[in-house]
Amino acid sequence: MEGATMGTFYQIKFETEAMDGLKNSIDSLLLVVNNSLSTYIPESTISRLNQSSQSIEVDPFFEQVFIAAKEVFRQTHGAFDPTVMPLVNAWGFGFDTLSYVDSAVIDSLMNFVGFDKVHLRDGKVFKDNPYIMLDFSAIAKGFGVDVIAAFLESKGIANYMVEIGGEVRVKGKNPKKSDWQIAIEKPVDNKSWIQDYELVLSLSDNSTATSGNYRNFYFRNGNKIAHTIDPKAGYPIFNDLLSATVIHKKCMVADAYATAFMVLGKEKSVDIAEKNDELWVYLMDREQEINSDYCSEELKPRLRKITN
Repeated sequence: MEGATMGTFYQIKFETEAMDGLKNSIDSLLLVVNNSLSTYIPESTISRLNQSSQSIEVDPFFEQVFIAAKEVFRQTHGAFDPTVMPLVNAWGFGFDTLSYVDSAVIDSLMNFVGFDKVHLRDGKVFKDNPYIMLDFSAIAKGFGVDVIAAFLESKGIANYMVEIGGEVRVKGKNPKKSDWQIAIEKPVDNKSWIQDYELVLSLSDNSTATSGNYRNFYFRNGNKIAHTIDPKAGYPIFNDLLSATVIHKKCMVADAYATAFMVLGKEKSVDIAEKNDELWVYLMDREQEINSDYCSEELKPRLRKITN
């Protein structure tokens, strides 16, 4: 089963005899997720919040994502921060773009960055500054995966794979009665849809998300400008990581941590991963030296390299 959502595509594989109406239900659910979290829909919950100077009542999907995002924000010491929206726009990766960006512009926008300035109370979201805007794009696809997975389980489907734009959740076994085999993309600068894969991950009853700066980028004055923005500095990051792959029970959590680790770099990411038993992590090092990549011990037996 395939379709389009969130500016990308989804693919779902599952084992069931009852197919009638499932695709329509799945598309309807994804539409509800989009109407909650998409900044490209003017009437969505997140767009209404971004345009409002007052608190607004939010829907249950928004509330779930907000709570999960706030926890990852805390655990990553602010590296995952949905209030980067003004910076995302300024650097040309959002729904709006500034024609000119310099240090003065970035300094002024930093006044509106900080997820600790946004609060959820009794089903309403409050902003300390009316100009603060949220961007849940680094967690929304993972959440969409979780929503569809929960729907499939509610229908008694015990074996499935759900993928939206590269974020994946699996349960049970694949059609060959073995663990699901999930390919991890090779992090090579490439803006086309042609994909090259480096690793295969054997997975069951878990989710995975990969983040990197090898697809969404542009060049300015000879410098590569990538889409991952450091919320503490205000600038696109360039560090020792090529990509970060995270495994967690919930796909939205894996999605958020993968983005945070790209901001933090290898050393700080390893420190967080080794203190959290719920995370399995594979970090691909930019130096690409022998054994320079980091892999959680639990993950090592589940990874194999693709050989040509």
